[in-house]
Amino acid sequence: MNILIIEDDERIASLVKRGLEENDYTVTLAYDGMMGRKLALQNDYDLIITDIILPKLSGLELCKDIRTAKPDTLIIMLTALGTTDDKVEGFDAGADDYLVKPFDFRELHVRIRALTKRQNVHSNTQGFVLKYANLELNNRTKTVNRSGKEISLTPKEFKLLEYMMQNAERILSRTEIADKVWDTHFDTGTNFIDVYINYLRKKIDKDFEPKLIHTKSGMGFIFKEE
Repeated sequence: MNILIIEDDERIASLVKRGLEENDYTVTLAYDGMMGRKLALQNDYDLIITDIILPKLSGLELCKDIRTAKPDTLIIMLTALGTTDDKVEGFDAGADDYLVKPFDFRELHVRIRALTKRQNVHSNTQGFVLKYANLELNNRTKTVNRSGKEISLTPKEFKLLEYMMQNAERILSRTEIADKVWDTHFDTGTNFIDVYINYLRKKIDKDFEPKLIHTKSGMGFIFKEE
């Protein structure tokens, strides 16, 4: 597995690189956003690990560029910025996962394995088009249409909707959504999942009928025509 690390803190970059190489990963380092972008676009990496605050080009802009050019490349953000708003911004830029510094290398390794496993399962089992009521999701073109109108979603909104459509008419807990869509667990006090559910509701339900995303008090959410 080929991994690109984009991190301006040489000590952290070196530690992560050594840990990954000890687990048989092939690792390339870049110490600023511009060099990271160049390497990411010119080469094929299975995973890119990037800081957000980088010299020359921010990790958020870098992530957007990579996601546009190479939509299937896995991206993990490492950063000291750990509020809900920071995480939402990172995921909206296209990150697949978000790890707050300081972190234990073992947690990073678990996240990498989980992302890789999910990508492999997804590529082997996905159908290209999901349909429910008057909503259609195409995971090959990464487009969503409702009643013939195209709806623009961020990468994480798309993954959340895809998971809910794949599990339509079944109650999904916040814990399950965090685990299956983000491959992680969030503090029980956070409203992170609710923020994304609200984003999705505004885009696919607000101006359309029937409503498809429903809250089940004390249990979670259900994707269902009512």
